[in-house]
Amino acid sequence: MRTAVEWLIKELDNYEKGISEFFSEVAIYNHARRMEKQTHKETWDVAHQAGRFEGKGIAEENWQTFETYWEENL
Repeated sequence: MRTAVEWLIKELDNYEKGISEFFSEVAIYNHARRMEKQTHKETWDVAHQAGRFEGKGIAEENWQTFETYWEENL
């Protein structure tokens, strides 16, 4: 699986830049951000699961939801 950054670099290399393709560039950027968000969410979920195995639930640690974290920090 490629990272969002690797995907973005490849996409930017594959099209000719110009004003008429501005919206294409925006779509590429937005797709890369969605990929990056999904990667962070998967890591977030694994960390929460690991905490449960150690007997540290989300409530005990006062962890926020992934969506709250994402909106506030990224």
